[in-house]
Amino acid sequence: MNQALDALLDLLDLEQIEEDIFRGVSRSALVPRVFGGQVAAQALVAAGRTVPDSRPGHSLHAYFLRPGDPGAPIVYTVDRIRDGRSFTTRRVVAVQHGQPIFHLSASFQTYEEGLEHQAAMPDAPDPETLPTAAETLPRHLPGPVAERLIEARAAVDLRYADVPPWGTVGQPREPRSQVWFKTSGKLADDPLLHVCLATYVSDMTLLDSVLLAHGRGGWAVGDVVGASLDHAMWFHRPFRADEWLLYDQESPSASGGRGLGQARIWTQDGRLAVTVIQEGVVRVPR
Repeated sequence: MNQALDALLDLLDLEQIEEDIFRGVSRSALVPRVFGGQVAAQALVAAGRTVPDSRPGHSLHAYFLRPGDPGAPIVYTVDRIRDGRSFTTRRVVAVQHGQPIFHLSASFQTYEEGLEHQAAMPDAPDPETLPTAAETLPRHLPGPVAERLIEARAAVDLRYADVPPWGTVGQPREPRSQVWFKTSGKLADDPLLHVCLATYVSDMTLLDSVLLAHGRGGWAVGDVVGASLDHAMWFHRPFRADEWLLYDQESPSASGGRGLGQARIWTQDGRLAVTVIQEGVVRVPR
């Protein structure tokens, strides 16, 4: 396991300071605010710590309310909304400087048999044939920017199936993007940990497809400004975040200074593991 992954796992190992109250710290990000995927993953950790292991998470719905301060701790307060026979519901509010910055509702379910079907997995190249981030980013971004982005994502092996947005600036493309990802080392057999790490990664590239439709390179090149507004995930089937996962993303709409991304996450053997939807602010600088 590399040092970056160790640091990310430490980030997700929240300190419990009171019953149903947890505290987390942040890591530096590419922008002067807390990375949204970090806050979402930490909030899900807090919720999961109040639920029996026999009830894995099956969905989350979240709103990003204010930019987080990376220099200050984040306090997560868990509200035990409901403990039913099959489902458990939790609400988490993340607070900094006395103000809520993030709100999460999460649901957990006891495993049960039921109807079974899924969509077909889309075609995608073998992840092992694709260039790594360390090979791709310096081709398209200035050296310092590429180095910071590589460092920020060092805990995850994330590989684009096609040229990323910043590689085709000024050339509008189909609003669809595919990346393969897995953690940069093996993880413990803890289903909550794998779900939280997928939540962390899910915020990295989901709005790429919005940028592609307009030939924009994104925050890395500064031709748009933006931030996540809300985020929803449904966890359909068990998966491991330390094995290759295909993140197939598209954007059906952008308007009013906002862009919508929707995606599915597949295991390498073709099981539909997760559905993700996110809306974000996507503005062209004036």
